[in-house]
Amino acid sequence: MSHPMPRAKRRFDLLVGTAMLVTFLPMLLLTCLGILILEGRPVFYVSRRRLDAGPPKPVLKFRTMRRDAERIANRNTVPIANTRFLNLPPDSPLYTPIGRSIERLMLTEMPQLIHVISGRMSVVGNRPLPENVVAALSKEFPGVEARFLVRGGLTGPVQLIGRDRISDADRLELEIAYCRAVLAAYSPLLDLKILVYTVLSGISAHFRFTPEELGALLASHTEQKASMQPRMHQPLLGSAEKERPAEAAVPIPERRRARS
Repeated sequence: MSHPMPRAKRRFDLLVGTAMLVTFLPMLLLTCLGILILEGRPVFYVSRRRLDAGPPKPVLKFRTMRRDAERIANRNTVPIANTRFLNLPPDSPLYTPIGRSIERLMLTEMPQLIHVISGRMSVVGNRPLPENVVAALSKEFPGVEARFLVRGGLTGPVQLIGRDRISDADRLELEIAYCRAVLAAYSPLLDLKILVYTVLSGISAHFRFTPEELGALLASHTEQKASMQPRMHQPLLGSAEKERPAEAAVPIPERRRARS
């Protein structure tokens, strides 16, 4: 299972998640009504996704695509090209007209605030993945499970870059670095920065990070907090690993060598 979540992160999730739900509730209700009138039922789309080290769980989101989209486009039907993550382009014909607007306004995942408040997800964390995507990634990156050491989130560090502007190896390295930062030296300021820059980068590409910039942000946060609280540092793998530094406990995934 996942490592215990820092209490400060859970408090952050409850405070920010509740505030977001109350603030955006009128807009979410209007979105439900718009989908119901223009596209009909179902208003929501539920899929089983990996949120943590446990088995897949149901995850809720607004339905922004055709009803048969999952059957047409999944990791088993779409050939693997540049990425093993399944990223559909914004102009995909699978999106409904209102679905494109919902995606543009970054409202698609907002129903997951229910999961945040219930404790199943976090406001900030690596995005949940379908099991077949995890299986595809594990064939090339055996350390992929390390990205699930903390709960999945409504948004995550990779969203500051753009999922189509980063390689699979770089994405996994940054996602694992985020887990390391949370487990070694969590600060609500890190999640707040990621949340704010998610909104800003969605408004303007000027606010997007490069992989190097994001990596530096995560590394500097971890180093700063660890130096401020050296005696509170906790190992990632339990008492058997007490003498090992946290960085060694969460390995960066290595690409498998191609078979000749």
